[in-house]
Amino acid sequence: MTTLILLRHGRSTANTAGVLAGRSPGVELDETGRGQAEKVVERLAGLPIVEIVTSPMTRCRQTVEPLAIDRKITPVVEDELSEVDYGDWTGGTLKTLAKEPLWKVVQAHPSAAVFPGGEGLAGMQARAVAAVRRHGARIAEQHGPTAVWVACSHGDVIKSVLADALATHLDNFQRIMVDTCSVSVVHYTDTRPFVARVNDLGGDLKGIVAPKPRRRRAAKRSSDAVVGGATS
Repeated sequence: MTTLILLRHGRSTANTAGVLAGRSPGVELDETGRGQAEKVVERLAGLPIVEIVTSPMTRCRQTVEPLAIDRKITPVVEDELSEVDYGDWTGGTLKTLAKEPLWKVVQAHPSAAVFPGGEGLAGMQARAVAAVRRHGARIAEQHGPTAVWVACSHGDVIKSVLADALATHLDNFQRIMVDTCSVSVVHYTDTRPFVARVNDLGGDLKGIVAPKPRRRRAAKRSSDAVVGGATS
């Protein structure tokens, strides 16, 4: 269907303070986070990005701003890619929250975790995956099945999308690492996704885009895996 670049927002003031920001207003990138956002432009240089979709949270909008300016793309704001609604946990320190009984559920059995006054992680995964699929289908229709697009979101949201792409249960999503301003890449096809990168913090990503097909018929991405490994 399309190639999705999942971008986590850069380091925020809440990250350094050890606070669960959630949907608290006014949480912005710190100096390191702003530098990370600027480097995204260089990392994605050469990639034919057609759209940028972002969580409405300020830290995500700030992260995609340099890329959007460089590519002259107006980001699409998607509420369903917003941070988890942590409810009563919002604004609490991680040190304090780790003492709550629910913390163990979040760590060991996240599909059963529902935050008091907020949402459950299973519900979060459902709305995030649905949003990704919806935008992917729309972008494929408008730009073709090999289109490349960026979605900027939050750690737990991205981990849940990756868990779905890997066909692993949400209870395993805590095993996936998604650092600030990391990039994860998923190629979507008609029948299944292929996960190409997870938590990539390295250099440029030109290698994630397949060469243009020689024949028009070949433009549709195959849903078959390569038997015996990749050719390169």
